[in-house]
Amino acid sequence: MDYIDSKEQILQKSAEAKEIFLPHISADPVIFGFDQNELKVLLVRMNYRKQWLLPGGFIRKDEDLDEGVMRVLKSRAGVTNVFLEEFAVFGKKNRSEFYFEDFDETLFQKQRFISIGYYALYNSVDIEPVMDDVSEACEWVYLRDLPTIELAMDHREIIEKALLTLREKISYKPIGYNLLPEKFTLSELQKLYEAILGKELNRGNFYRKIKNLGFLKKLDEQRRGGAHKSPDLYSFDEENYVKALENGLNNW
Repeated sequence: MDYIDSKEQILQKSAEAKEIFLPHISADPVIFGFDQNELKVLLVRMNYRKQWLLPGGFIRKDEDLDEGVMRVLKSRAGVTNVFLEEFAVFGKKNRSEFYFEDFDETLFQKQRFISIGYYALYNSVDIEPVMDDVSEACEWVYLRDLPTIELAMDHREIIEKALLTLREKISYKPIGYNLLPEKFTLSELQKLYEAILGKELNRGNFYRKIKNLGFLKKLDEQRRGGAHKSPDLYSFDEENYVKALENGLNNW
């Protein structure tokens, strides 16, 4: 699809949007994945302008906000069954005006929108991204590669704020249930924490603290195939993990 066709498509969707969606309210979910000991984020690239964006969208007049976000994720990226959590509101004036500068002020998408930021942690192997009809790509992008790509609107700021929120949360909430496989080693869990925090952690201190939190179960299995001693495998104790989510961590 060329640039002209995508502009015509946006104009068509603008007319439809005025009838279907709430004005001035949108949602931008940040979906974090973990792979090769690194964090990545799910992005879409629209046919129009060829810039990368979060898979966000507008809220229908007849649906709840959370319901709308799940619908948007499914339609824009093929993502379902993901637990989302609000983390911030983004409302700078003209935050999307430049992106739609080729259109006049009547365009629905060019109006001032207050966006609700959501974030989610998801095992990327469980998601097969599916692009919608206004996008040419829907892909996982490593956080280390974000400085080299062009992100539209204020979506870089939204991602950075989501990461800061995740780093704050890691000090009082458990992390990992939706990012790691069912069975994992303590080293793999440490790599996840290091990827989120952006720094190395002392192995001995981390192992001692994480074991004392009570939401891990040591399995009678080892990870085979390495050159060194086979490390023990662990899984999350779901009941204690949920309690830690609800009540916070006491000994971290």
